[in-house]
Amino acid sequence: MTQNDIVQKLWNLCDVLRDDGINYSDYVTELVLLLFIKMEYENTQAGLLNAHALPKWARWPELTERSGLELLNYYRQMLLDLSKSEDRLIAAIYTDAQTRMREPRHLEQLIRDLDGIDWFSAQRDGLGDLYEGLLEKNANETKSGAGQYFTPRALINAMVCCIRPRPGEVIQDPAAGTAGFLIAADAYIKQQTDEHFDLDAKAQAFQKLKAFVGIELVPGTRRLALMNCLLHGMEGDDEGVVHLGNALGEAGKALPRADVILANPPFGTAKGGEASITRDDLTFRTSNKQLAFLQHIYRGLKPGGRGAVVLPDNVLFEAGVGTEIRRDLMEKCHLHTLLRLPTGIFYAQGVKTNVLFFTRGTVENPHQDEGCTDSLWVYDLRTNMPSFGKRTPFTEAHLKPFEQCYNPVSSDELAEQLAAREEGDWSFGAEQIETDRAAAADDANAGVDDKLQTSRWRRFSREWIRDTKGDSLDITWLKDADSLAAENLPEPDVLAAEAMSELTEALRELDGLMAALGSQDEAAAQKKMLAEALGLADAAGSDEVKA
Repeated sequence: MTQNDIVQKLWNLCDVLRDDGINYSDYVTELVLLLFIKMEYENTQAGLLNAHALPKWARWPELTERSGLELLNYYRQMLLDLSKSEDRLIAAIYTDAQTRMREPRHLEQLIRDLDGIDWFSAQRDGLGDLYEGLLEKNANETKSGAGQYFTPRALINAMVCCIRPRPGEVIQDPAAGTAGFLIAADAYIKQQTDEHFDLDAKAQAFQKLKAFVGIELVPGTRRLALMNCLLHGMEGDDEGVVHLGNALGEAGKALPRADVILANPPFGTAKGGEASITRDDLTFRTSNKQLAFLQHIYRGLKPGGRGAVVLPDNVLFEAGVGTEIRRDLMEKCHLHTLLRLPTGIFYAQGVKTNVLFFTRGTVENPHQDEGCTDSLWVYDLRTNMPSFGKRTPFTEAHLKPFEQCYNPVSSDELAEQLAAREEGDWSFGAEQIETDRAAAADDANAGVDDKLQTSRWRRFSREWIRDTKGDSLDITWLKDADSLAAENLPEPDVLAAEAMSELTEALRELDGLMAALGSQDEAAAQKKMLAEALGLADAAGSDEVKA
């Protein structure tokens, strides 16, 4: 039985939960409460998990030996008692955990079905990887819930391979979700060190206990992250690898500087506006969560530290404070690479996203904090690409050409990577793409030979970005050949989501402009009218109306 077969079998168990009246969005949370107990038992039996093992009264056999109402009551009490465990990590995992199952026969069926799975195959492939597969299945199948926290595995792996984390480095994710970035970084390091056997005892302990740290705002998602990390052999400190808190508040401010930061911050505007972003160490005040996270990330890197962050298009071109933050980033960091991602790979399909790669300081002087960016390499993986989704999955094969362009030599040193880079990549039929010459003043193709104009991989100088783009990073030069063909348009819901996303961002910028002009009262009145028009009358006039 393959890992995919086991994941599908686990997912099918959700039909049992549905019969017990449990919401679709609660499927995975309910299932993993049981699944973790089973996986912990299998890991402990195989000698793979010693620290943080569950107490004897909470082991899997205690459930298989009971039935009926006795089983249901025992399980409910077990969850409550685990939340009070003296082991702080186990207590954190089971804080506020409770089952919504009401029928003892449904709980018995779940336990019986979990017991019937070929756990030998699961152990061979890695119980942690199996757990990851279930989370990914939930993200792909559901319209809400974990989908909004899940970054495509192919993208996570590509970002980690480009950043190349090393043993002994502190690796951070301030928007950890289910800890996908941290787990991928751990897997990469294990692959480079023969599962840590190449490291001495002190270095092994560092990797297990101190190398990784994340922050997650949502308690239920943090629970999934803690389980996920523990099943991958990542323990962290007394609070686990992923701490509960707000990276844009005191929890983020207290984080020590990191060698590597990998993140996909949540989309949207902070509830309550700027007031909900309580950090007083961020230079530029903003209600835009991505801009606030971006500040945290580049300010939170050690000299020479490396960052890779997924950001929506509005961060690339937003005026005002957005321009100031981009300039500050390019001053303090060497912003060397921008990957324009295709549409449809995230939960919010209408949002166009990118990945920024940068290092703190320069190659020559990691402590430099002025004029660090000299040029920016851009890879366009969006133009003339399909709209990805369930029918057209986004895979690692789509990112391989970018990875080769990013690091054309087998070197961990950024200086050697940059020196070996050459413009030009024509993957995915790029030779057939027309160049966009609509705006001569912004023409990125001026003075470039015809063949290079259709390349997906181009280099732009810092001076050109400043003088021609006004420090906007919304750099495009290719024209989608199918952009006007109706038969090639995305699904209507994707188009509508994209339009609404752009309209929301425009309204938010107008709201900021009204505030800057001292017209807050008029802006508040307009937001109240908008809230009433959208049926959000209860939120009208509050700071949580997202204009």
